[in-house]
Amino acid sequence: MGEPLKPWNIGIVGAGKISGAYLATLERLTSLRLTAVTDLDRSRARAIAEQAPGGGEPAVAESVADLVARDDVDAVLNLTIPAAHAEVALAALGAGKHVYGEKPLAANRKEADAVLETARTAGLRVGCAPDTVLGTGTQTARKAVDDGLIGRPVAATAFMTTAGHETWHPDPEFYYQPGGGPLLDMGPYYLSALVHLLGPVVRVTGASSRPRAQRTIGSGPRAGHAFPVEVDTHITGVLEHAGGALSTLVMSFDIHAARLPRIEVHGTDASLSLPDPNGFDGAVEIHRGDGWTTLPVSAGYPDAGRGVGLADLAVALSAGRPHRASAELAAHVLDIMLTLMDAAAQGRALQVTSSCERPAPVDGR
Repeated sequence: MGEPLKPWNIGIVGAGKISGAYLATLERLTSLRLTAVTDLDRSRARAIAEQAPGGGEPAVAESVADLVARDDVDAVLNLTIPAAHAEVALAALGAGKHVYGEKPLAANRKEADAVLETARTAGLRVGCAPDTVLGTGTQTARKAVDDGLIGRPVAATAFMTTAGHETWHPDPEFYYQPGGGPLLDMGPYYLSALVHLLGPVVRVTGASSRPRAQRTIGSGPRAGHAFPVEVDTHITGVLEHAGGALSTLVMSFDIHAARLPRIEVHGTDASLSLPDPNGFDGAVEIHRGDGWTTLPVSAGYPDAGRGVGLADLAVALSAGRPHRASAELAAHVLDIMLTLMDAAAQGRALQVTSSCERPAPVDGR
């Protein structure tokens, strides 16, 4: 990956469940150094500070405003709930800080546009998860597509099926509020991978449903608590990529078990089967008509974890090149998802008005 000119000082906003995965990556990356953390729950922020890597204990800031104003914060790692993503990003940008955030980039197009425009005006960088697409799984598959191993790409399938996050998450309500749902929650992993593999999407059509009006928490101290469902929880769609390939998508919190593949890409000469895009690695298999065989790892950041996209951003800034887990890609993915939900509601195909450049591949050499 290389190194930036100097270690980046990182301030974390949001000390929830996902922060542990980022801390594990920060511990292995000398290019990033955690210097401050804040959360609405001060005890969670203190817990993050106490377990932070690097020897020195980060400061626990009183608020987002206090954290983004600190001189020892170069970039803000935004791990808040989806509804707060844009608000925190804009606060950081307003304080002159670069931002890398969890997905989705924002809850709606207006907020996403505001983040992009503010960053452009200020000359600052904004990155956005998922960075799983930078691992060896998706990148090995992308290299196979780019090298012509499957011929001309014709179609892809992407399936994410689960019974719902309330079965394991102790506080799952936000997954079922505006800004949540299976598409906005898990769709970014699958759609980011599809854009890396096949390029931007130009048109979508689909359908959606909400089979249950409420859900019940299944684990943790609040087990048995019922809460309302405010978004559709089963979404299916067809995506037309700019290059002509068609992707079929199913995102669901209503399927108890399935034997569907995660992502497959089919070309005129062969088919690819990819590992879970919610992970960084895994076997990529190819079928040329004589059975499935595993491709050797040929691209991607090896042994990557959540936060590698932030490290890529830091190195890209030093090198003067675009970063791969970009806000532009995240905004296009958000627009695809929102347009798909609009298409489902209206019962017709709709154009996706945004676009983005296909991010540069991660050379595995």
